[in-house]
Amino acid sequence: MKLAEHQNRLKKQGFTILESVFDAAGVQRLLAMVAQAIAADEGSSIRSGGKVYAARNLIESISDVDSCFQVDPLLELLRADLSVRFGLVRVLYFDKPSDKSWYLPWHKDLTIAVKDNTLPTTHFSKPTRKAGIDHVEGSEEILKNMLTLRIHLDDVTTRNGPLEVIPGSHAAGKSIAPVPERAVKILVNAGDVLAMRPMLSHASGHTEAEGNLRRRILHLEFCGTEYLPDGYQWSHYLSVD
Repeated sequence: MKLAEHQNRLKKQGFTILESVFDAAGVQRLLAMVAQAIAADEGSSIRSGGKVYAARNLIESISDVDSCFQVDPLLELLRADLSVRFGLVRVLYFDKPSDKSWYLPWHKDLTIAVKDNTLPTTHFSKPTRKAGIDHVEGSEEILKNMLTLRIHLDDVTTRNGPLEVIPGSHAAGKSIAPVPERAVKILVNAGDVLAMRPMLSHASGHTEAEGNLRRRILHLEFCGTEYLPDGYQWSHYLSVD
């Protein structure tokens, strides 16, 4: 699919799928990078029974993190969508193994990571602290200038808790009024990348208990706005020129 088609899908549907961005060797390299990052920073991970099924704030822990997205067509899409100069602001990791599965209800990704969420503000709200990092709910202006890339490290089928999205729901801003009958399941191959708007309504179900299945995803958030209002600062902003 050409760049213009991906841009059009992002505008109308709020998401697009870039196929075969990473080959099998590339996927294994990313998995090794994630494993090394989690081992080096155990405080970022969410564990159960000794297994890691999520990790936050990996932007500094993953060595050579820019190699995860500075490949075409990802870099081309980011520059066309955000700006020639943009920044990586957060990196997360998710797994959904059969024996430790979980689900997410319908929601939108409205939270951003900042250095200090105690400053007075008219732009941000709902301050929280997650894994030692301050967060706030971002303004629609900021969220509209963000793009998330979800790099799939496993094949995703109906059996391992695929993400479901409501096409076009990003146009409603922060309002969450899901229409489940319009939901689309994101079924992809390892190495495919989902690009999506933070204000796209999405949810996911459980992985089946049988089959020793997994659904590992490297989740990267980008923004074309480096300087936030009211003196707020991104927790991390890895600038890309």
